[in-house]
Amino acid sequence: MKKFTIVLSLFTLLFLAACGSSNEESTDASESKGTINLAVTPWTSTVPPTKIARIIIEDMGYKVEETQADVSSTFVGLSRGDLDAYMDSWMPAHENQMEKYSDSVEKVTTSYDNANTGLTIPSNLEGINKVSDLKGKEDQFGNKIYGIEEGAGATEMMRELIEEADLDLELVPSSEGGMLAQVQRKISSDEPVIFYGWRPHSMFNKFDIKVLEDDYKVFTPSTVNVLANNGLKEKAPDVYAFLQNWNISIDEVEEMITKIEDGADEREVAQEWIDNNQDKVNKMLENE
Repeated sequence: MKKFTIVLSLFTLLFLAACGSSNEESTDASESKGTINLAVTPWTSTVPPTKIARIIIEDMGYKVEETQADVSSTFVGLSRGDLDAYMDSWMPAHENQMEKYSDSVEKVTTSYDNANTGLTIPSNLEGINKVSDLKGKEDQFGNKIYGIEEGAGATEMMRELIEEADLDLELVPSSEGGMLAQVQRKISSDEPVIFYGWRPHSMFNKFDIKVLEDDYKVFTPSTVNVLANNGLKEKAPDVYAFLQNWNISIDEVEEMITKIEDGADEREVAQEWIDNNQDKVNKMLENE
């Protein structure tokens, strides 16, 4: 019994020593770098840039968390410092939020520009090429426009455009997935439909659709930006420098969105982009 007790005590000491070593290493890593929290809005365009950034920031030695949030919550989180960065801010759709939180949220860089956005219809609908062409034809569409979630800047812009163009149309907000399910049903039944469309998105690969020219200038081609809490530069200067150098093309994002929707793993798609664009990644990391 005494021999067993000695062996057991020795085993216990070795076990505790191993645990202590593991905890110490974890603590050191945590103290040296810390956690970066990335905001993720519920749009397919947000996923590829966020996953790429996450992998690169993790490789820099940080723990990375993703927080799902709508646009309003994203800006509140950024302003409070609960969120560190956001990879998919659309301008001018988010101008109101940027103005409101300008003291605490900053634009770090532009990912890509000339992202077309606005009222979208099937391409085979002849005689309707700009928003004003809808006047008097609203009943063809059941007097409805399908949009994304409440709280999104684009949702308010849609309402503004309906009013500006004096259209007899009701906006039906939904999630991106809910909106596209409705679009799929309508197009499959060869029914006219109006909805909110934007690039980059796989909808332009899946459907034969066109964005109407906005002759009321509510929607203009968008610029997609990376935002950060203005404390990130001090909290993680290397991450801030990386985000300053960030760039990706709209075609690359659209290609990754399509792969993910076809069943590919999000992280694997992001890693593939990194592997195929190592020179670009190295340039992003030059000043970190």
